[in-house]
Amino acid sequence: MTKQLTAVVYGLVMVLGLILITSIFLALLLRFTSFNDPILSWVTLGIGLISLFIGGLVAGAKGKAKGWIIGGVTGFGFTLFTFLVQYLGYQQGFSLEQSIHHLAYISAAVLGGIVGVNTLGTKTE
Repeated sequence: MTKQLTAVVYGLVMVLGLILITSIFLALLLRFTSFNDPILSWVTLGIGLISLFIGGLVAGAKGKAKGWIIGGVTGFGFTLFTFLVQYLGYQQGFSLEQSIHHLAYISAAVLGGIVGVNTLGTKTE
């Protein structure tokens, strides 16, 4: 149980770190170029999916078993964190579009967890 919880924490830290780094990069890109808003929404969706996949991958590799559960908990933890920030900070719940995006994020984390266990999580002796 402790091993899986540690794996989920590693995955969440990876996700939040990747999103923070790419957010800084996108902010600089918006500030100093003519990058427009319609493209930005697709780019942020892609970055979120890739970040959640990598976070699930790291969590699955650390957990070494039950990758789909570890990836799902990692994705759900990110969704819960995002919901709490939005609800408690801005008094708004998820819209239908955001709910669909977060289901895709959780799915990407589950897939990352499965891949992480099956490729990185096993040791060959």
